[in-house]
Amino acid sequence: MNELNPHLDFRQTLAYSQFQNFILYNTTANNTETMSTEQNPAPDNKPQETEKPAGFTDLTGPAAFKAQTKKSAQENATESEIEDALANIGNLSDAPQNAEAIAKLEQSLAETKDQLIRTIADMENLRKRSMREREDAMKYAISGFARDLLDVSDTFRRALDSIPEDLKVDDRITPLVSGIEAMERALLACFEKNGIRKIEPIEEAFDPNFHEVMFEAPVPGKPSGTIIQIIEPGYLLHDRLLRPARVGISKADQSSGQHEIDTQA
Repeated sequence: MNELNPHLDFRQTLAYSQFQNFILYNTTANNTETMSTEQNPAPDNKPQETEKPAGFTDLTGPAAFKAQTKKSAQENATESEIEDALANIGNLSDAPQNAEAIAKLEQSLAETKDQLIRTIADMENLRKRSMREREDAMKYAISGFARDLLDVSDTFRRALDSIPEDLKVDDRITPLVSGIEAMERALLACFEKNGIRKIEPIEEAFDPNFHEVMFEAPVPGKPSGTIIQIIEPGYLLHDRLLRPARVGISKADQSSGQHEIDTQA
């Protein structure tokens, strides 16, 4: 081996030294491999592959290491996908349980839907009933007051009926009678304005929903149950009865074979 040239600078000297070491290393490695081959000849004359550390390939450098790392990540991802597929295949054995759970959920959904429909129907009925009750309250709020005013109307009528017919033509009584009649008409007009209607069912058939029988009397030529006299008129508030009309009706003649009407209905 030649000696180092003293005339070379430091960097050239270092490079020259490294080159000599590289030649020496290769020469030693070749001699060692030759001796090993002579002592243990390979039967198939193939070159023996040396074991490489994990993460290294025939190529060296950062690019090769990144490629090897990417390949390992892909292999790991493939293994993870295989494990997920095997897990899903294992879940297929739970298909009967899943079907039972789905059936229970569908049944629960149907029950909830039925309850919701019933609740909506109940709320709609409640809304309609509340509206009807409110309308009835507005229509019949004056029932008590109107019922009390009926006595005033009856008093006017009794006052007029109590005056004899010969006195009504008297000039001294005529203004009084006219005044009482005017007050009665004004009261009845007020009744009509607020939905109060007078019932005077003379010569009509008896109706237990609107009439109250005070007496019965046989009247020739009158059908049984015909109203022959009004003792006290009745009143209606819209379609609700405030007071039934108190009347007298004709009674069936026993000799004529007519049936007696039921006045207690």
